[in-house]
Amino acid sequence: MLRRLLRPAVRGSLVRLRHIRAVPPSAAPPEVAAVYQEVEDEFGLLAPPVALHAPAPLLLTATWTMLRETLVATGSVPRECKEAVASAVSEANRCPYCVQIHGLTLHGLLSRRAASATSVAVTTVGEPELWEVAAWLGGPPNDGSTTSSVLPASAAPPTPPPALSPLQAAELVGVAVTFHYLNRVVNVFLAEPPVPAQGPAAVRRNAQRLLGRVLGGGARAHREPGRSLDLLPSTALPEDLSWTRAAPTVAGAFARAADAVTEAGRRAVPDPVRDMLHRVLSNWDGAAPGLDLAHQVEDYVAGLPAKDRPAGRLVLLTALASYRVAESTVAPLRAAGATDADLLALVAWPALTTARRAGTLAYPRIASVPTPRAGEG
Repeated sequence: MLRRLLRPAVRGSLVRLRHIRAVPPSAAPPEVAAVYQEVEDEFGLLAPPVALHAPAPLLLTATWTMLRETLVATGSVPRECKEAVASAVSEANRCPYCVQIHGLTLHGLLSRRAASATSVAVTTVGEPELWEVAAWLGGPPNDGSTTSSVLPASAAPPTPPPALSPLQAAELVGVAVTFHYLNRVVNVFLAEPPVPAQGPAAVRRNAQRLLGRVLGGGARAHREPGRSLDLLPSTALPEDLSWTRAAPTVAGAFARAADAVTEAGRRAVPDPVRDMLHRVLSNWDGAAPGLDLAHQVEDYVAGLPAKDRPAGRLVLLTALASYRVAESTVAPLRAAGATDADLLALVAWPALTTARRAGTLAYPRIASVPTPRAGEG
């Protein structure tokens, strides 16, 4: 009953997309409708961060496969720990949509034991093990200026506690990588969370409680790992994703998704722009960009052919500060004839490329994370 009440509100987020047009369920072609149905069945609601990819069906499938096999599928790590990581990464990336959804899911999961019913901030959850895991992978929010952090190299880690197993580490880093990707795409294309900041506080609190109950209830269900892998063809695992091998279904999801997103990038992102981003990320340690980001972006794109500079700006901002992508960033690409599928590829490719770099940085440090105990007892 609660899901039936909330589905229209969550689906309504799709009509508030920026820069691209939604594909409503009633007008979805068969390959899109099949993914939509699987998302609703397994996630509980048609999640707009996934559904917004529908103008590019291969990217839609790749995104769902990553999300499903890292966050949704039952694994060796409790779902509470995964949601804590998703929330913390989203806070670090300044993604209010994902902060609200996954903060509420976490509160819904813990509502019987530890969660505050009115706050969505992961730091308010009374489960220290969850926050410690999340802090290592997402980077605890500081003064609100952090945009993306996977424990920057300059950060001093605490005294190393007992290590995670390779399987647990692969699952948790997989969640972090998925949300480094999703946060960037959502910041560009989604306008506001399902429960907007406007309106009476009491109404917002009640809506959040209701949404948390629905999301938390759905997240308690067992979801068999690997069921989404057949949506995309099997392919070789890229070397930078070798850390996933201890979790075969996570490895399979990332191999397939990386192949799909890479192919979309080859078609939509000019070669000089792709080369530029690889150079930038080769020196990136996961830290937030400085206050002079706008000047840095212009310095980088100045070295591109004039026709590629609009794409270069969108790619760089998506990678380093996705919340700063504006209509003025996208308008020149539209004027040059970019379609919705082109724009999705121009955002998805740098988002996943940066997320993969974040995973490469995170995995060696995960050895100092305590074994998650959430959900025990």
